[in-house]
Amino acid sequence: QPGEFIPLLESNGFITNLDLYVWDMVCGRLHDWIAAGHKPIPIAVNVSRIDIYSMNVTNTFAELTSRYEIDPALLAIEITESAYAEDYNLIRQVVIDLRNAGFTVFMDDFGSGYSSLNVLKDIPVDILKLDRGFFMGGETERGVNVVKAVLHMARELHMKTVAEGIETSSLVNFLKEEGCDMVQGYVFYKPMPAREFEYEILEKESGTVV
Repeated sequence: QPGEFIPLLESNGFITNLDLYVWDMVCGRLHDWIAAGHKPIPIAVNVSRIDIYSMNVTNTFAELTSRYEIDPALLAIEITESAYAEDYNLIRQVVIDLRNAGFTVFMDDFGSGYSSLNVLKDIPVDILKLDRGFFMGGETERGVNVVKAVLHMARELHMKTVAEGIETSSLVNFLKEEGCDMVQGYVFYKPMPAREFEYEILEKESGTVV
């Protein structure tokens, strides 16, 4: 699971090589799908805090999108919440630079750390991604009220919201009623190979298959 191998790769420095490979593959896939006539769907990629310290991530993404001739708006950049607490000024500038370059920036795993409310007032991310921990253990009254408060806060800050780790239709309905913009989880799809994604999502939605 990612929770096992990512910390290992971060500790030995190999995470940067893996991330560069993934970013390149994603941009290549987007280029191929557009060339094949599919309506492009934005794809989110993760950025490790190690990446931010070891390279200029904005220039790296700008070079990739230019090389593959894709709109930066099609690449969403997810930076995990814990990264925002380590070098506040650096992360803030990276977020600003990415947004100025046309990329969408997520704060990933919101609610899993301790810096959330402190950084939100100054770091202008586009989208808040609510950690799956908010939705584990059932829909208790306290849990429901916390989620409602977070969604309300995000709207006041003009941020869109994504709830991750959603596995039941009742949670989907609750989040829809409370104004959550997007929902991600096994209730819709599990991870799948790229070719299956092309068939299940791109080709079906474009009407090229029955």
